[in-house]
Amino acid sequence: MRKQEGFTGRLGYVLAAAGSAVGLGNIWRFPYLAAKYGGGIFLLTYLVLALTFGYSMLIAENCIGRMTGRGPIGAFRKLCVGKKSFLGTLRIGGYINAFVPLIIVPYYCVIGGWITRYVVTMLTTNVAAFHKDNPGASEQYFADFISSTWSPIVFFLIFVALMVVVIAFGVRRGVERFNKILMPILVVLIVALGVYCAFLPNAGEGFSYYLKPDFSRFSYMTVVMAMGQLFFSLSIAMGIMITYGAYMRESDDLVANVNHVELFDTAVAFLAGLMIIPAVVAFGGKAAAEKAGPGLVFITMPQVFANFPGGQWIGAAFFIFVLFAAATSALSLLETNVQTIGQELRISRAKAIAIGVAEIVAVGVITILGYSVLKNFHPLAFIESCRDKNILDSLDFISNNVMMPIGAIFTCMLVVSVVGLERFSQELRSDAGRPWRREYIFQLCMTLLVIPALLVILLNAIGILT
Repeated sequence: MRKQEGFTGRLGYVLAAAGSAVGLGNIWRFPYLAAKYGGGIFLLTYLVLALTFGYSMLIAENCIGRMTGRGPIGAFRKLCVGKKSFLGTLRIGGYINAFVPLIIVPYYCVIGGWITRYVVTMLTTNVAAFHKDNPGASEQYFADFISSTWSPIVFFLIFVALMVVVIAFGVRRGVERFNKILMPILVVLIVALGVYCAFLPNAGEGFSYYLKPDFSRFSYMTVVMAMGQLFFSLSIAMGIMITYGAYMRESDDLVANVNHVELFDTAVAFLAGLMIIPAVVAFGGKAAAEKAGPGLVFITMPQVFANFPGGQWIGAAFFIFVLFAAATSALSLLETNVQTIGQELRISRAKAIAIGVAEIVAVGVITILGYSVLKNFHPLAFIESCRDKNILDSLDFISNNVMMPIGAIFTCMLVVSVVGLERFSQELRSDAGRPWRREYIFQLCMTLLVIPALLVILLNAIGILT
């Protein structure tokens, strides 16, 4: 019998898992990638991969967690127990999956601090300063903020403090309750902002660019970038879904729960693009959307709000929305770390939280200083393609471009070679007492498609395919 706390039911799990998935990957990364890689054709490619590649990994990780009742390290260890030779070494995958959120959550909280600052900015500053007649103002404001020393640290600590308060209340009274409150508010905000953007002048051109596939823009990089985006959007290979699967009750219908998470996450990513891309196109045409890149949220969007009626208050609502999305994802990353630290070190939740937060603060402060006193420090300078990356970009590269694909490969091999597809299918068929409709899609992906796709992502990241 499990002694650990779990979710109260389907709604608690779905909102917590969706809260994990709905984060900066949906609101910040998805729109700028969609804009850069062809709009509609990127969206179509992403949707196809989400229903196959993404779905298979979601099912696999949640099922591993529920079967074992453990976090990533414990789950891999338990399933590999008694296995010799090569199969026994697959337990390394548990450590990789557990180490990823330890790398991600500090710099994720740094970005959360930036968003917190922008909420304050939109509520207290006249956004007319970012008008397109003064094109460099928005970029300069962002550069001045992140390159200062104390202001980013203060807002980073405010964001971390919010996470600690929620985590301290536990899974049900903290994580689950937090997501039950914030996720409905987040949905209302994105719908309201989407309606506002739909009525902006020239927004129709943006809708056409985003929704109408242009097959002439399709390339292998469209597929590679869409696959990479799935890791961000669905929280794959971060140990999160294994942890949340462990919190799921034995009587819960895992397939139905995952279907709800998949639908919720994809819908929010779609709506984020539907909100942001038409607004950016209305502001500066398709060229502005295609060139926005990673600066879309912090540089381009303030310019967009400065040029439309009610921009200051719409901008404030937008950054509050982004803050909520960042908070729910950061919370899931921290919860995964706390659960893993507690299980592996066999210590109380309070002590695990203290260790997790200490790691976040230490790495986070160093990351912030990478834009000021440590701006000339490039951790991956020995890699040609990473020679100029600062600390945050280096952490992002290691976790998302290298460790997550490798961790996902280990997960796939665990499912196919150790657990076995038939055992997985039996586990999932028994939930609802009915046929599992996408069973064959899952089996096809896990045996033939997932590992080659992950290798393509990995080889592209390290520069072999570029």
